[in-house]
Amino acid sequence: MKRVGKTKLKGSVVYNRLRATWNYLWCEGKRRRSVKLGTLADLPTQADALAELQRRLQKKRSLTVSHLVESYRSEKMPSRSSTKRGYEAWLTNHVLPKWGDSPITDVQARPVELWLRSLPVAAKSKSHIRSMLRILWDYAMWCRDVPTERNPMELVSIKGVTKRVRKPRSLSVHEFQLLLGQFDDDLRFRTFVLVAVSFGLRISEALGLKWHEVNWLGKRVRIQRGVVKQIVDDVKSVHSAKTMACADELLDVLKLWRQSTEFSREADWLFASPWKLGRQPICYTFVWETLTAAAAKAGIGHLSSHTFRHTYRSWLDSVGTPIGVQQKLMRHSDIRTTMNIYGDAMGADMVEAHEKVVRLAMSSAPQPGSTGAN
Repeated sequence: MKRVGKTKLKGSVVYNRLRATWNYLWCEGKRRRSVKLGTLADLPTQADALAELQRRLQKKRSLTVSHLVESYRSEKMPSRSSTKRGYEAWLTNHVLPKWGDSPITDVQARPVELWLRSLPVAAKSKSHIRSMLRILWDYAMWCRDVPTERNPMELVSIKGVTKRVRKPRSLSVHEFQLLLGQFDDDLRFRTFVLVAVSFGLRISEALGLKWHEVNWLGKRVRIQRGVVKQIVDDVKSVHSAKTMACADELLDVLKLWRQSTEFSREADWLFASPWKLGRQPICYTFVWETLTAAAAKAGIGHLSSHTFRHTYRSWLDSVGTPIGVQQKLMRHSDIRTTMNIYGDAMGADMVEAHEKVVRLAMSSAPQPGSTGAN
């Protein structure tokens, strides 16, 4: 029995005559462990067996989380800009500083859960970090760097992850009218907020609209992209890309805006930036700052980036829209995202629900003039 001194491990490479195999033997505490290195046919001499052991140890040393992340970035990192930006934030700020030099096999349920408990971040953020570690484990199994088995991150529990730190903000019809009133002299932003609340759009999706996606005769609007920080990308999921019914009142608002803007060609953005000569939509940050200032001036408090979407969902409820219709209008892939019950949806119901929401948005609202800020 020969000691493997160079590896600084308390183990031995031995030959099992009964099975004709080379094995590596070592002790962990009071337990004796062994791993098969190969058969005599594969490894004719002890030197060959030692070389195989060194190769395996070298591979294990190189399988650190840092190496895994580097490989994941080149092979499996999502191409969608906003998703990629989020993943990079969790990796750079949390995963790599803590686990970068550790083998992925050290990233186990108990140490990860204890570590997450100590982090001064919200439960939702801890859930995102756990999900990032789960993705790395899945990737290691996909690469066959570790055996395919149950992902240990599935055993990590996070207290309070299902509880919201802040209740979602939905605007009442009166609050929305106060906000809309701040844009009586700005037809561009008036149109923007009406479009956003009438379809329950994310701000990025409203910025991603182009004129050729408005079907005037068919009374439809096609949603298929989002723009964040001037990066044009796909919508969040395949269910988010959808052609939506558009009420006559909203079509009139869009027609008025198209007559007023200098960027009215089919290929132009609905909300093109005059500072970029129409080549890009107005900046996401500029929209956010403008809405925040308008909300403060209107005295309706804080707005979140999803306020129009939450408002849309509340208004759909208030006009008695069936849950199945709500799911389709919200463009959710899973009805549980909309509400934890099931329902059915018909095309006519979707049109009717949309028209009711548009009427709420435009109720008691004075009609703007034909000019506005471009």
